[in-house]
Amino acid sequence: MSNNPLIHPTAIIDASAVIAPDVQIGPYCIIGPNVTIGAGTKLHSHVVVGGYTRIGEHNEIFQFASVGEVCQDLKYAGEETWLEIGDYNKIREHCSLHRGTVQDHGLTKIGSHNLLMVNTHIAHDCMVGDHNIFANNVGVAGHVHVGNYVVVGGNSGIHQFCKIDSYSMIGGASLILKDVPAYVMVSGNPAHAFAMNVEGMRRKGWSKNVINGLREAFKLIYKAGLTTQEAIEKIRNEILPEVAEAQLLIDSLEQSKRGIVR
Repeated sequence: MSNNPLIHPTAIIDASAVIAPDVQIGPYCIIGPNVTIGAGTKLHSHVVVGGYTRIGEHNEIFQFASVGEVCQDLKYAGEETWLEIGDYNKIREHCSLHRGTVQDHGLTKIGSHNLLMVNTHIAHDCMVGDHNIFANNVGVAGHVHVGNYVVVGGNSGIHQFCKIDSYSMIGGASLILKDVPAYVMVSGNPAHAFAMNVEGMRRKGWSKNVINGLREAFKLIYKAGLTTQEAIEKIRNEILPEVAEAQLLIDSLEQSKRGIVR
């Protein structure tokens, strides 16, 4: 039992855990072996942090979340694998975040300033960037990569090995079976591309020139009857010289391994 007034006496903490002095740990939380929790982080109540988990600073984890548990991959055989969480994340009730597997890089990684709403599941070996929002009941399968400033609507599912690139948006109750390029809005079951995430761009204060340029890029990819490679060349030659942000779109198209959501 801890004598720290910030740690509730009902919390169970493994002796190997390294916890910053100002971390708040609420009633009935369980902290497993080889866990690190950074300064300013708060665990409400009934939070379970499994072994081999590094949690950064100023995170807030709500009740009944399961963080750093053994993954659900049947190939997992007890190897040492990790979950890493950055700073300033909000992880709401009943979220489940699993450690990696040795078949990938042995690591699931979540960046900083993310909001994971109720019952979000992040599976093994996922790589999630910064400033993302996952709404209620989002399920992210194994080996998925998510960029920055992505919004995923509630009850959506993302297939394993997909890449969701930065500034994109996924509508609620969508099924993602292929990669979502940067800036693109998709929705449906299975998902289809509809437009660029213009409202997201406006909220970030992007100029009309940038927004209009990316809109033209969308037309080249989805409405001009071009192959992906032909669209890339036109974007590179006609849009990129005036809109530097188009490079991220080109990169996400060129790096796609599963093909993009159409």
